[in-house]
Amino acid sequence: MSDKKRRLIHILLTIAGAAGCAYFSIPCAVIAVVLSGAFLALYEWILAKRRDQVMRLCDDIDRILRRDDAISFDEYKEGELSVLSAEIHKMTIRLREQNAALQSEKKFAKEALEDISHQLRTPLTSVMMILGLMNSTELSEQERTEYLRDLYELLARMKWLIETMLSLSRIEADAVKFAKDTVSCRELIRQSVETVSVTAELKGVELITEIKDEPVFIGDLHYTSEAVVNLLKNAIEHTPEGGMVTITAEGNNISTTLTIADTGEGIPETELPHIFERFYRSSDYTKNGYGIGLAFAQKVITAQDGSLKAANRKTGGAVFDIRFYKTTI
Repeated sequence: MSDKKRRLIHILLTIAGAAGCAYFSIPCAVIAVVLSGAFLALYEWILAKRRDQVMRLCDDIDRILRRDDAISFDEYKEGELSVLSAEIHKMTIRLREQNAALQSEKKFAKEALEDISHQLRTPLTSVMMILGLMNSTELSEQERTEYLRDLYELLARMKWLIETMLSLSRIEADAVKFAKDTVSCRELIRQSVETVSVTAELKGVELITEIKDEPVFIGDLHYTSEAVVNLLKNAIEHTPEGGMVTITAEGNNISTTLTIADTGEGIPETELPHIFERFYRSSDYTKNGYGIGLAFAQKVITAQDGSLKAANRKTGGAVFDIRFYKTTI
């Protein structure tokens, strides 16, 4: 029913009531008219207020559609509109969270693609050059075999790079759910050393393990092993032939610590603050690496409430400390 019809009905009822009261008493009729007018004014005021609230709510909904974040629904404190505004507020929060998640995933996907395409450009160029050289009919079997070995190493490196980048992007996007198992450091070290043993042997680097008692921590064996493997690969890469890489594990009532130390030249002091940055490459320490392995290792460790720090040994070489703190002492 429209407001005009309501007013007309109210006026007719007022006239009829006043006429009925006038039959008994003129003052009674006057009082009836005054009260009716007061009720009509109150009714009009309530309608106007409700209409203003509805219009403001419509404006707020329109602002939501325009992605205006500076919106407050606190003014709708009571009545049916307060229930409606509360539901709209909940919907707005959910939409903002979903939009933020989508933007985050889009950002990480964009960065991952940019990083991978940038890092693959150099090895792909090398692959094309080697393939071009292998077309020569003047190559000896030994030269052809060496080129094939170079190709295999380049392709293996590219495969590792892509897999590591995708895993890192998934971790940064909170798309990885880490297990919370009791992990044996002995088993962790066994798996990790087994993965890099051939690489160390070919480089002429000795791998040494030192495990004190049977230290354990709460975490994800698979991802932590990948992190340790990356640290071991980095240590082997920067250790000269005849050198050593030592991985140590020990625990106490406060934490469990894994240490990976090498006998290389160490990390330049100016590089230490940046060593865990993704694709950070200096002209010295990381000149042979892509700078992604250390970033991946740190993300895996910190995502499990652990810490990973790098330093230089007084006797020479670099050392990486992984620490997992225990929840109870």
